[in-house]
Amino acid sequence: MWCATGISCISGSMSKVLLALFIALPWGLAAQPRAVVRAMEAQEAAWNRGDAAAFMAAGYVNSPDLLFVGSNGLTEGFEETLARYRTSYPDAAAMGQLEFGFLRWVRLGMRHGLYVGTWKLMRAGKAEDLSGHFTLVWRRSGSTWRILADHSS
Repeated sequence: MWCATGISCISGSMSKVLLALFIALPWGLAAQPRAVVRAMEAQEAAWNRGDAAAFMAAGYVNSPDLLFVGSNGLTEGFEETLARYRTSYPDAAAMGQLEFGFLRWVRLGMRHGLYVGTWKLMRAGKAEDLSGHFTLVWRRSGSTWRILADHSS
């Protein structure tokens, strides 16, 4: 088979497979970046120490553009999201012990990704344990990844 570009041509079905791999591997099937994993681990550790401010600083973009969607609706901004956490979880006992679970990372380009996971909050005493799912939109700046949007349920 002759190709105008001078490069060897690949049969139609094989070229479709290669095109699908070319598109899927760099974007949809990539493993989550190690920096995202480290940020999630740092968030877990900060939460489990009862430190909501360190939890926020470890993962969220410190910007008024941050979006958080939870059971009480939309919260906009870093400081407003931190205040929401402090109101909902006023002390270490209310915060309990947090555990994240990984479900999927979807790369959304060179600087963005979508992290889908689970959260479990184990609390002692009369407070009941809680659990749910989250979707986080991450943005990379240099080697640092930060959460731009969080939808937790």
